Amino acid sequence: MKNITNKYETLQNEHQAVAQELKKKSLSISVLRLIAALGFGISIYYYLLSNQPILAIVATLSVVAFFVLVKLHNKIAYQRKINTALININKDELAYINTNAFNFDDGAEFIDTKHSYAYDLDIFGKKSLFQVINRTATFIGKSTLANSLLKIASNKEIKQKQEAIQELTNDVTWRQDVFAFAKTTEDTQVIYERLIAWSNRPSEKIGLPLVILSFVSPVIYISAVVANFIWDNPIIGDVALYLFLFNLMAVGSKLKIIKAEIEEATQINKTLKNYSLIIKKLEEKSFSSEKLNALKNSLSDDEGLASEQIKRLSALFAQLDNSTNLVVATLFNGAIMYNIHTLRGLHNWKEKHKTKITNWLNTIGEIEALNSYANLAFNNPDFCYPTLNENYAIKFTDLGHPLINKSTRVNNSVDFSQQNFIILTGSNMAGKSTFLRSLGINMVLAGTGSPICASSATVHPLNVCVSMRLSDSLNDNESYFFAEVKRLKEIMDSASKTVSFVLLDEILRGTNSDDKRNGTVEVIKKIIAKNTIGAIATHDLKVCDITQDYPDTLTNKCFEVEIIDDELAFDYQLREGICKNKSATFLMKKMEVI
Repeated sequence: MKNITNKYETLQNEHQAVAQELKKKSLSISVLRLIAALGFGISIYYYLLSNQPILAIVATLSVVAFFVLVKLHNKIAYQRKINTALININKDELAYINTNAFNFDDGAEFIDTKHSYAYDLDIFGKKSLFQVINRTATFIGKSTLANSLLKIASNKEIKQKQEAIQELTNDVTWRQDVFAFAKTTEDTQVIYERLIAWSNRPSEKIGLPLVILSFVSPVIYISAVVANFIWDNPIIGDVALYLFLFNLMAVGSKLKIIKAEIEEATQINKTLKNYSLIIKKLEEKSFSSEKLNALKNSLSDDEGLASEQIKRLSALFAQLDNSTNLVVATLFNGAIMYNIHTLRGLHNWKEKHKTKITNWLNTIGEIEALNSYANLAFNNPDFCYPTLNENYAIKFTDLGHPLINKSTRVNNSVDFSQQNFIILTGSNMAGKSTFLRSLGINMVLAGTGSPICASSATVHPLNVCVSMRLSDSLNDNESYFFAEVKRLKEIMDSASKTVSFVLLDEILRGTNSDDKRNGTVEVIKKIIAKNTIGAIATHDLKVCDITQDYPDTLTNKCFEVEIIDDELAFDYQLREGICKNKSATFLMKKMEVI
């Protein structure tokens, strides 16, 4: 862990040093820009008094210098923005490692109480698995990471992702550069969906006569303006004026299309610019893993690199966005039919690339998700990549819960190869639910290609079904018991279709003791008849007797509690057999409840 914190501290210090240099450069450029502005003002003032040509030259050079410095200042400002993001990235990592601070998006919008495991295993929400892993900043990146946690991938895909994650793990600088570009992207779900909708919507083609006119008329207009400046002929001046108005009317004929495109242009150009920078990082990087090379190869075609194409689209939207200024729009459209050329450029771009842009953005999402898993691997070098099989073999050595701090986490080993279903007993707070969640959450991680919280593991990735956390659904007029029975029915249906990994925690709590015991036993019988693998936790020790009837399938394991010096002592170690010690009565007496 010391090496990890040292790495983040070193990077943070390096970026803070760069921040100081960029600040100095920015200040110097600001001073030079002020000097250029003053130079222009003074030279123009004295030129008007003396009419000296040298002063006109100085004024012209001052204007040129001013705009060059403005462009350079904007470039420095962007570099400072990226550098600030890099400083904050390392601050957040250090805060997480040192103080367990969660300064990352928790994906609360993806919470789905009806999903087969996401709600029960705390996949999303405050201090969730998603929040621990998440190092995405774009909408598509966050969605891709979330979706990867909601389904189990195929063995082939898992192996490819494992290789990609392993390759990215130690390339911290590259990963953080991508993250910084994403964090400074003005990206939202609305902007993303607007861009995809724009690419899919048919655009009205500019007719050939108007295209020809958009080239010919501006040439004639500019020629007339130059000729009038040279000869000061009122007739030529009138021609220039009429051409200016004619160009405005020609552009006005497409005003409806222009307005529609301008609505799409707002903010999209800035977002696209950063998309192109993220993609460029991927294009410029050499990879060895199959998946990363496949992602990289998907970004080039006969038209060139995706980063250049997206940068071109960003420029086109920026041109359209600039025309929202009435003065600029009037001058540029009257002179060169500015918006017609921009519309033609957008139409041509869409015709060539509309089928590719979704794939390009999906690639950004994929690389952000892989970077997130690689960050998890870097922060947890003790995690392992499970060996995959297709023989339904599942075995974990030193399995722990990845959301519990390493200093307090207790690991356990478990093997489902002999008996594939565990009946788990133990007192309250002994560790049953945490163990079940450890099983579930690591099965989910294994199904994403991520490293898992274990020292070694053999896993057949399976569909995960969990019933651990349910509540009354007043909106659906459901009681707790009915909601639980519905969940159990869903689990049974899923297990009938495919071998599943099932975790059940104290089921049928909404009914009386005898009914609960009988129901639990029957559920276990039906579950194991479907060849499921997994575990069920129960407080009813008589349920454990069923293992005698199914010794090849069922096994009893437990967590014990001891009373030492008049205090409850939990070691959270998984043991063979049925629990013997109880804590509920002792705890209630100690707290003077009874």
